[in-house]
Amino acid sequence: MKIAVILPAAGLGTRMGKATAEKAGTSRKQFMLLDGSPILMHTVRKFVASDRVGVIVIAVRGEDTEWVREMLAEEFESGRVRVVAGGNSRQESVENALSSLGPEYSLVAVHDAVRPCIDLATIHKVFDEAAETGAAIVAVPAVDTVKQVTRGTTQVRVRATLPREKLVMAQTPQVFRYDLLVRAFESARQDGFIGTDESSMVERLDVEVSVVPGSDRNIKITKPGDMELAHLFLREEARGARS
Repeated sequence: MKIAVILPAAGLGTRMGKATAEKAGTSRKQFMLLDGSPILMHTVRKFVASDRVGVIVIAVRGEDTEWVREMLAEEFESGRVRVVAGGNSRQESVENALSSLGPEYSLVAVHDAVRPCIDLATIHKVFDEAAETGAAIVAVPAVDTVKQVTRGTTQVRVRATLPREKLVMAQTPQVFRYDLLVRAFESARQDGFIGTDESSMVERLDVEVSVVPGSDRNIKITKPGDMELAHLFLREEARGARS
């Protein structure tokens, strides 16, 4: 079974903060240095480590394609790690990367480029689940009480408390059969639907999506404090690998 991985990495990183961006030399968090390497490189390494991954397609902004390709070529085989131009949104970027693939890939996994702390065991678990069911995501239980609200011009009011036992917090990888993901993107484009993740688009096709338990360590780096956590997790992971 051939598996492709898509890493959308065309975001502008507007939530990271000006001070952190200036310190890192870039406003785009996927290129900020973490333990000496761009966050993107850490994430790519996690999937390169899996012998089940046939190709990794990274979608970046058009003006970044050449230098990102050169950076990746210094460490990875060009045939296994590719770079394509992304779009103005995550959805467009993933669709552009998906269009570069063919049906020879049975499964396609989409993973946030700024989730560098994913572990190989979880990657393989969600691969296995998707191979069996056709659609699977990584998620963790909701631990906080979640409120449904209505927003007015000046006030936000609680309308309901949602049962936590029925809620999970979605992470990535999100893995789907190639033909199913293609159909989901085609349907979304035709209907003008914008999904918050790939699962939301697949769900519209009345397809059941399985959930594989994730980890609190599989953080998405979006704000300055997340860099400190990622640094800690990667250091602990490196120590564990050496012991």
